[in-house]
Amino acid sequence: MTRRILAGCIALMAITLFSNVQARPLAEIEKSGQLIIGTYGNFKPFTYFEDGKFVGFEVDIGNEIAKRLKLEPQWKPMEFDSLLTGLSQDRWDMVTASFGITDERSKAVLFTSPHYCTGGAIVTTNPEIKTAQDLNGKKVSVQTGSTYFMALQKVPGVQVRNMSSDNARNALLSGKVDAWVTDKFVAVMMQQKAATSNGSVRPVYIGDMLFNERIATAVQKDNTAFAERYNQVLEDMLKDGTYETISKKWFNEDVRCK
Repeated sequence: MTRRILAGCIALMAITLFSNVQARPLAEIEKSGQLIIGTYGNFKPFTYFEDGKFVGFEVDIGNEIAKRLKLEPQWKPMEFDSLLTGLSQDRWDMVTASFGITDERSKAVLFTSPHYCTGGAIVTTNPEIKTAQDLNGKKVSVQTGSTYFMALQKVPGVQVRNMSSDNARNALLSGKVDAWVTDKFVAVMMQQKAATSNGSVRPVYIGDMLFNERIATAVQKDNTAFAERYNQVLEDMLKDGTYETISKKWFNEDVRCK
């Protein structure tokens, strides 16, 4: 068992141990006037810093949710693999950080309705690497604690390099790994950036999707009233065109789950 796998197991144990902590109920959140949101601050175009401002697709979604709840959003950027543990310790009201809904995570947290659908794409600088079979015997970088890491465990012969999101991307661009598995929208953005770099960045190729997933906000397991209110507000945004406007701003398409 590697250190990172051991760390993941310890983190899951921590979530379970703190599962009986009482989250702030909806009435208390509303009384405070603030919505505390745990997030990962370095996952462009979803949640990231630009010119000193915290921006991204999920930031816009979270801010609109807070606005409709008549609350002031308080974003708390943290390391990705510490977010769900922090939620279980009642450090924030919810986590919005491109977390895919999985059976394992659902044992520890309560997921809201999904706010977009995506999947894990194979990204390379070698056009001959396209499929899961092509990854056999290859070094592949992936973000620690992500569903991309979980998916790679099922691909035979892969030499997984588990690291931060930025380091995983840079490992591919520097030639330290043969491929990178990440969110398909992140991959498209990276490919577009490489295409306009005038040769300063190696060409990027997007291969097959390893899996599809639904992305949602997580709240504490027993905070059902808050989750239901969140879902109602998100549904209103989906119906009145607000969600589509935000989505097309970042992706030029509607990325809601069909």
